[in-house]
Amino acid sequence: MDIGELRREYSRLGLRRADLAQDPFNQFQLWFQQARESGLSDPNAMSLATVDEQARPSLRTVLLKFWNEEGFVFYTNFESAKARDISSNPEVALLFLWLPLERQVIIRGRAEKVSTAESMKYFLSRPRGSQLGAWVSQQSSVISSRSLLEAKLEEMKQKFANKDLSLPSFWGGFRVVPRSIEFWQGRPNRMHDRFLYTRDGAGWRADRLAP
Repeated sequence: MDIGELRREYSRLGLRRADLAQDPFNQFQLWFQQARESGLSDPNAMSLATVDEQARPSLRTVLLKFWNEEGFVFYTNFESAKARDISSNPEVALLFLWLPLERQVIIRGRAEKVSTAESMKYFLSRPRGSQLGAWVSQQSSVISSRSLLEAKLEEMKQKFANKDLSLPSFWGGFRVVPRSIEFWQGRPNRMHDRFLYTRDGAGWRADRLAP
């Protein structure tokens, strides 16, 4: 199969400096809202890149659950591979890919745990099935069969029958505090528009990058 000819022109929109928000979080808010309004499935899905203590990279998709000017928050098991990577090297990258809009947002920064209170607030807002799942799964560990996982779920259902579930000590959130945020808009002839926000004192600086 020859995939070298798989290509299409990006021609929906452009991105001019005059259209940029001064603050990258406001720019993200605009693009995220447009992604939601366009009917995209899971617009909050983002790729998370980490490296382990031997500098070996890993990549997986997680869901953005909250953001503000402090950073971008996702939740996970603290014993998972991603959490272990972050504990040894907190430098990470995030990628939002909204192909129907011909857009990407690339975030680079440092991951840090959110407070237990923040994790508790989010955990209690989850559907009960998701709460049980957090208790059941020893994320990233080897299991011999799915039936064992389902048996563990039934055990937890019985254990917490008619009870509220508490926050597991091994589960919670990470906030990615950005050092840079890039907005990428596809354009014809691969002459894409790219603007990179970087920290500049108390504010942000935006530079246009070559495509």
